[in-house]
Amino acid sequence: MALAAGLIIFNATKLDFNNLFEGDSKIAVISVLAGACALLLLAILQVSHTINKKKKGK
Repeated sequence: MALAAGLIIFNATKLDFNNLFEGDSKIAVISVLAGACALLLLAILQVSHTINKKKKGK
């Protein structure tokens, strides 16, 4: 999760808000979205493991 957050922060510094979909900024937008997806999937996985541990405990 830390690596995905680092990816988002690093690429957020590369964004040019005047030309968001041109050049390096376009790659940065895609990378920020990919990092956000990775964070979301990892959060879902973490909740799933927590639910599974509680279910097996009962």
